[in-house]
Amino acid sequence: MQGKTVVITGATSGIGAVTATTLARQGARIVFIARDRERGEQLLQKLRAIAPGPGHVLHCADLSLIAEMKRVGQGIANAENRIDVLINNAGAVFTTRQETSEGHEKTFATNHMAYFVLTALLLERLKATPRSRIVSTASDAYKAARLDFSDLQSRRGYGAFGMYGRSKLMNVLFTRLLARRLAGTGVSANCHHPGFVATRFGDSGSGFMNFLLQSSKRFALTPEQGAQTMLYLAASPEIADVTGTYFNKCKPAKLMRQARNDADAQRLWDSSAELSGVGA
Repeated sequence: MQGKTVVITGATSGIGAVTATTLARQGARIVFIARDRERGEQLLQKLRAIAPGPGHVLHCADLSLIAEMKRVGQGIANAENRIDVLINNAGAVFTTRQETSEGHEKTFATNHMAYFVLTALLLERLKATPRSRIVSTASDAYKAARLDFSDLQSRRGYGAFGMYGRSKLMNVLFTRLLARRLAGTGVSANCHHPGFVATRFGDSGSGFMNFLLQSSKRFALTPEQGAQTMLYLAASPEIADVTGTYFNKCKPAKLMRQARNDADAQRLWDSSAELSGVGA
């Protein structure tokens, strides 16, 4: 990773923090987006201590807002001559249905639209960088999900884990279609299941769901363990020519039928492009 530029979201904690610091130790320059400026500054200082030379960069933005993602995505595209790896990693789960100030359900906005918008705005820089990679954090939670295109944002009958699973199915469908659209450009796109990891994920929730989530973390993977597949996809020469694939434990994993539905992937892409005004 010496001399390579990595753009990453969700880097201030959990598997994202492990990935950012590990890649910095390997010589990468880290450009990351953080919602919380204080936490972002703490990570920036840590990266500078690990590898003071590359000129790591912090951008602050609320990943749940399309306007913010467009602003920061365009800012990064304007500032960077090359991007070797884009890691879409930030995600969230919400106990109750919440809407952003733009009127979008927060899980859908944070877990899917942020990936879609940031990737679309950085594609030209990725295409201009030989053998660049896009890595997106999905989850096996997709397996229990189905998409209802008449209600993508769960206005009818919201359930926290159900909406989270649908957002992870969106990540897989997005990755597979993105890989096909990038065929012949030299840019690969893959996604992965990190496993159930003991991180800050879900800490802002409440009620019985939060109790179950926090209790189960006692049996979860460490962030260091959970980051291994993401690091593998970002850096390993073994998968330089692999694209459109879902990985688990650093190995390709077979997808269930709903994640292989190309018609749904196209409908999701079209809906996301219409909603955001990018990626058409």
